[in-house]
Amino acid sequence: MPQHDGFHDLLITALPQLRAHARALTRNSAAADDLVQDAVANALAARDSFTPSTNFRAWMHRILYNRFISDTRKRHATEDLDHVPDAVLGVGGAQEDRLILGELRSAIGRLPAEQRAALLLVALQGMSYDEIAEVTGCAAAAIKTRVFRARRQLRASLLGKVVAFSNASERCFGWTDRIGAAPIRAAD
Repeated sequence: MPQHDGFHDLLITALPQLRAHARALTRNSAAADDLVQDAVANALAARDSFTPSTNFRAWMHRILYNRFISDTRKRHATEDLDHVPDAVLGVGGAQEDRLILGELRSAIGRLPAEQRAALLLVALQGMSYDEIAEVTGCAAAAIKTRVFRARRQLRASLLGKVVAFSNASERCFGWTDRIGAAPIRAAD
């Protein structure tokens, strides 16, 4: 039977503070309890290295912290940065989103009026091709063609490519005037 030298009493007295420290480090009560248990096991294994006249609390907190660091390193194995998703490395700022939306507005504004109107009715208003055809007096196939061409032109424009397009065969008696297809303006 081991000799009672007060080590266990010091350890039991330190447990509440160790739990609080572990909870602050892990932010999870179950993980904190596991961390305290591991730190106590390490302290018991290394009890001969403790000098009785030194600060026991500081010694225990150092063991707890070192164990936390070791466990964290084990959980987060080193990865090659070439294979880490961009989302892990950083988050895009709101400025980038505004720039992208501004580019999109500009690209939509450069579309021919018939394509722009058809695209906006489908994408923003949620209208079906048949509903748009009924409103405009054009065939549903013509509306599908306009939306397809508008999307193709937007994609090319946003990717920095130039696409020549012609909408001469798509005209349906000025229907964009009837549905109010005005150019898109930047939000104030």
